[in-house]
Amino acid sequence: MNTDTDQFTIRRAGVEIPVSRGGDGPPLVLSPGLTSTQAELHELIELLRRDFDVVTFDLRGHGLSSAGDRYAFAEFLADFAAVLAELELSAPVLAGHSYGADLIVHYTAEHPGTVGALVVIDGANPIPAPFITTADLPEFRALWEYTEQTAARGTPSQMLLTAAEILDLNLELDVLRSGLDLELDVAGPGILDRYRAIDCPILLIRATSMAGDGTEGRQPRHNRLWRAGFDRLLRERPDISDHPLEATHALVVTHAPDIARIIRSAHARTE
Repeated sequence: MNTDTDQFTIRRAGVEIPVSRGGDGPPLVLSPGLTSTQAELHELIELLRRDFDVVTFDLRGHGLSSAGDRYAFAEFLADFAAVLAELELSAPVLAGHSYGADLIVHYTAEHPGTVGALVVIDGANPIPAPFITTADLPEFRALWEYTEQTAARGTPSQMLLTAAEILDLNLELDVLRSGLDLELDVAGPGILDRYRAIDCPILLIRATSMAGDGTEGRQPRHNRLWRAGFDRLLRERPDISDHPLEATHALVVTHAPDIARIIRSAHARTE
């Protein structure tokens, strides 16, 4: 296996995006999720590099990327597109966790015929209702305030976004996934419409207990909503290869070997 890693920087809209590339095999681009970094995904990246030419990067305001003057889904998606445009890969496998899964689904729907396959890891979920309700706001606000306070500034795991920016991105993502804006009381296209436009194979790796296995508080509702969204997707696209794992949303860290094995079985080159 080729153990060399190529590291370089792509610049878009004043943001510096650090990219890492290494491994042998067909090209695979891995997108971290919101509040996640290349450093956090280190084990999964190294496992995938045994069978793939793996490209990964840090989202704006994450890890070794510089801060952006604006944080919105459209900006993250444009950054992702800039990375792929720079690399000019031929029919790569696109893999993404959580927010990263939404990025790869939107990108593939907007660039037909350019992607070889998708690996959706516990994200891009067409939930039938927004995940964060008014009742959830205090809990999520406290969570992201804690994340902001404990961010490892100056390290490859740093987070430059504020708690308010992270919460706003999650609320925006709720609308993009469900198509429902409760604040404005309007319905529009959700991510299910993006899936309908995709013509390449899709591999789904999902957590069976996304929010944990607790029976109190908001966890049961969040788990039910998460399962309902994926059930909805699988009814719409029965061709999707579905791989549930007994894990939480942190499965990219807790179950890296399982995820690498599933991806390898589906997409590794056989000789």
